[in-house]
Amino acid sequence: MALMYAVERQQAIAELVAQRGRLSVNELAEEYGVTTETVRRDLDVLEQAGLLKRVHGGAVRAQSVTALELALTERTREHTGEKDLIAKAAVGFLPQANGAIILDAGTSTGRLAALLPGDRPLTVLTNSVPIAARVAGSQTIALNLLPGRVRPTTQAAVGEEMVAALSVLRADVAFMGTNGLSLGHGLSTPDPSEAAGKKAMIASAHRVVVLADSSKFGVETTVRFAALTDIDVVITDAAAPEDQVAALRELGVEVVVA
Repeated sequence: MALMYAVERQQAIAELVAQRGRLSVNELAEEYGVTTETVRRDLDVLEQAGLLKRVHGGAVRAQSVTALELALTERTREHTGEKDLIAKAAVGFLPQANGAIILDAGTSTGRLAALLPGDRPLTVLTNSVPIAARVAGSQTIALNLLPGRVRPTTQAAVGEEMVAALSVLRADVAFMGTNGLSLGHGLSTPDPSEAAGKKAMIASAHRVVVLADSSKFGVETTVRFAALTDIDVVITDAAAPEDQVAALRELGVEVVVA
């Protein structure tokens, strides 16, 4: 086989995995005449680009992992009871009067927005059009709608403008949503622009509280936006896997079961 540059080999690997669905490291090393260590480095690069997913001993096509992103209207109808309980528990993590919070776009954070108390002034920073519309009429909330391009799927502002705006802001607490939460991949979402915005939100907050119903546990979507050590609290429901809850607590994450 003729010598291939790394970028050529990586493109060929991505195409082959996409065609066959799953390939082992040994198969790829033999196919391209390189060492298994070289293949592993290639797979790391391709996974970071979202072109495939590393699994034990090899890789699978990206579509083989959870990558489906449901529209906001569909997600609103899922796990409604659990999300209501999670939102109620999240109220206890709100700062005192004149504090500032970030509300990430999402259905659980949207429920929290509906429960914000009217007896204390709060500054709310959000990239969510529905959340902004919900709190805009409040007499006690100073609303800051983060700028950016609005994605139709999530109705969330994303992009460089939104990330730049957050870089000069500071909040007491960021209340975050996530598509997936796993011990191996951390917090993840299917869209790179959503991931960049979520990462910026976390960096802008003194404390990070993740609202994640039990269906999110063990799920890995394409783009990681935070390690588990980047967060302070996870609020979930009683169906969350006990072993994963215990593992989070061992990492120093406070877990509240609503």
